[in-house]
Amino acid sequence: MLLRFRLANHRSIREEHELSLIGTEFNEGTARKTGLSSKGRPVTALPVAGVFGANASGKSNLLSGLRFMRSAVRDSVTEWAKDPGVVPREPFKLDPRRREDTSLFETDLLLGAESVRYTYGFELSDDRVEAEWLHAYPQGKRQVWFDRDAARADEGGDEFVFRGTGFRGRSADLVAFTRSNALFLSVGATLNDPQLSAIHRWFSDNLRLVTPGADIASRARSTQHLLTDAKESPKFAEDIIRMLSIADLGVTGADIDRETKTIRLRHRATADSDVALDFLCEESLGTHAWFAFLGPLLKALDAGAVLLVDELDSSLHPTLAAEVVRIFQDRDANPKGAQLIFTTHDATLLGSPVLDRPLDRDQIWITTKQPSGETELYPLIDAKPRPDENLERGYLRGRYGGIPRLATGKLPRERSRQLAARRSQ
Repeated sequence: MLLRFRLANHRSIREEHELSLIGTEFNEGTARKTGLSSKGRPVTALPVAGVFGANASGKSNLLSGLRFMRSAVRDSVTEWAKDPGVVPREPFKLDPRRREDTSLFETDLLLGAESVRYTYGFELSDDRVEAEWLHAYPQGKRQVWFDRDAARADEGGDEFVFRGTGFRGRSADLVAFTRSNALFLSVGATLNDPQLSAIHRWFSDNLRLVTPGADIASRARSTQHLLTDAKESPKFAEDIIRMLSIADLGVTGADIDRETKTIRLRHRATADSDVALDFLCEESLGTHAWFAFLGPLLKALDAGAVLLVDELDSSLHPTLAAEVVRIFQDRDANPKGAQLIFTTHDATLLGSPVLDRPLDRDQIWITTKQPSGETELYPLIDAKPRPDENLERGYLRGRYGGIPRLATGKLPRERSRQLAARRSQ
């Protein structure tokens, strides 16, 4: 379970920002118990966080930061070895002074049957890992498994520091195999260290990304695989067909050929007959979008994973998007504690009388673009909204920020000006 994500100097995110999935006093019942406590009070975790903001405000770059952290953990040993002394990071480019600063990525995780909290993070420059750390908190007491600081090595000290007995691995051997542009965590998992492999698996297996447009074909193939694969089909086929049927797409069932891996969705033709349509050629774009979404959705729920969805509204109708949010909020529908982090422009998810607000106030985050071009991320609860406040109306009126700074009628007036100028030439 993800409790917190902190990052700095990644794409449009220049200064340090934090996305928290820890429940607050503004939560109205969706937060889950974690077994942790802070200052004598129980700590709860949110199953959903929605990030709202104008175009180009940096919403996608927040998810990109988590995706980059995942790829760094997975690939730094192998892929980064192709360019020794190079780290493929993406620092903030609009301020030349920021180019030399490190990029920061850090997560707080809750893992294992005993729900142990871990803090793992790293800082990167263009050519090496400048810092890396992993701390565990069994029974709430911090264990420093390792602290890495390249600056110490530059000064003649030890780059790696291992304190106490929390980390039991072959630290000297792992250090010897760790390149300057590779993560120690990745090296440990590659060499089958059991403690480091458990953290590595979370990043490798428990962060799932859905992006609009480009990956719809691969996601559709993923859903198709769940329907046609002999191993996966018994577990997922019925759920996929049922969720297609209740989405008001006209689908009543499916004909599945597991030998050719082809699927034809059945549609009601008359009161007592169905017609099977070829999925690739005859189904609507809306059906394709929901079908492609179902594979990642059901796999994330089954694994208790974190599903990252960029532009949820571009894939799904607002009513369907709200239902996806409610699946993650519902303890019976989501017994393994999967989490959903999504970006959207869809203000109806903030509180329409039709949709019956699916999000609690502390599950809503806003991104804005500053005049400097950098992204600012902050929670809606900074505005201290009342429990009965119409968040949709407040957001669209600019009470919380995160909407385009564009006067009503400005675009038509500009278009009229352009046409008038052409006529006068």
